[in-house]
Amino acid sequence: MKKVIWLGVMMGALLLAGTCAATPAADRPGLQVLHWWTSPSERKAADLLASTLAGEGIAWQDAAIPGGAGLGAGKVLKGRVLAGDAPEVTQLIGPSIAEWADLGLLLELDNVADDGDWRGFLFPTIGQLVVHRRHVVAAPLGIHRVNTLYYNRPLFARLGLKPPVTWRDFEHVARRLRAAGVAPLAQSSEAWQVAALFENLVLAESGPAFYRELFVQRSPAAAADRRTHEALQRLRTIKGWLREELDERPWPEVVRRFARGQAGMMIMGDWAKAELAEFKALPDRDFGCAAAPGTADYHLYSVDTLAMFAGDYRQMAAQEKMARLMVTPGVQAGFNALKGGVPVRRDADPGAMDSCARQSWTVFARGSAVQAPSLVHRMALDEASRDAIIAEVHRFFLDDAVPPAQAQRRLGALFRLFNLKPLGVAGAQDTDRGR
Repeated sequence: MKKVIWLGVMMGALLLAGTCAATPAADRPGLQVLHWWTSPSERKAADLLASTLAGEGIAWQDAAIPGGAGLGAGKVLKGRVLAGDAPEVTQLIGPSIAEWADLGLLLELDNVADDGDWRGFLFPTIGQLVVHRRHVVAAPLGIHRVNTLYYNRPLFARLGLKPPVTWRDFEHVARRLRAAGVAPLAQSSEAWQVAALFENLVLAESGPAFYRELFVQRSPAAAADRRTHEALQRLRTIKGWLREELDERPWPEVVRRFARGQAGMMIMGDWAKAELAEFKALPDRDFGCAAAPGTADYHLYSVDTLAMFAGDYRQMAAQEKMARLMVTPGVQAGFNALKGGVPVRRDADPGAMDSCARQSWTVFARGSAVQAPSLVHRMALDEASRDAIIAEVHRFFLDDAVPPAQAQRRLGALFRLFNLKPLGVAGAQDTDRGR
């Protein structure tokens, strides 16, 4: 219902947005870009894009909105569109691309994609993501692997430890780290970060097919399944290892904690690798990258994309030039080296990547059978469904009196409620694509 109301309000504002959004833009040079890349490493990646545009005579007018996982930016974007002040360019992610395209607000980039042969070099999953109703409506920038385990290499060497491959291994390593006076895992109790750990646990217990059944199809049967129970129980077990260290830290602070050696391991998307560089920490020297236990053969992914608002098309030439630049080999390599992700291009050179990126790119390249769209990073579901699931997982995490079976029943009830009406544009498309 929340999504239906939002779509109705946005449709009501469509005429206003289309006629007014571009008016102030016509009076200022360049393109205003709304995004949520605000950590030090993300800022460097955004600055690279800005300097690339400047080299082509296009000014990047920054409209950065702080907030983990882009929650604040999404709200600001809706408010600006309703006020008739849409930015020329916005960072979008997952199903939200289709939601905005459904309103007719996004510039179609078919000519850019055809001229650049995007179909020829984009990974199929990426190509499908940026197409809506047979039109290309966004420019993909990079792929993040959410199921990344970081471990402190000097500490592991001193204690004679190997990075855990299974959760049984993880528990052994956690005991050894705890005995050495080191927290086993850098982790926040912030809702989205807890849910990100949980989606890693679901993937480890089940693989991508069941993961999609639970988080894309929202199956009540999957919510009641033993594998969901096991993932919830393991989430609680991990909390038990971390009880003294848990706090609502923003993700850069979690990375800082790991970089300072205050925790032996960290499970986070590969954007953390770029943030670790801010502390002069290097892969294969100060830390190692591996897959989260039980997920070595899988890729839990999130994709950075930029979409262009159509307005009255006076900025179309600059917008198209920007879209064309974003997928070029040089920009792809440079942006993702700074951001921590990997290129969206199948013709990228894995030999030029660091070991963490090479693992990510190689696994993703194996195709959709090993890929799982991140729930937390809005690749799997519409925002209302995503938020409700995260809230239930967070409730279970905070309250030790809630048994896993109760959390499963609550998730199942949510799924039945969601499924009383059609999945909606984004959910239906993800199901059709088998993602």
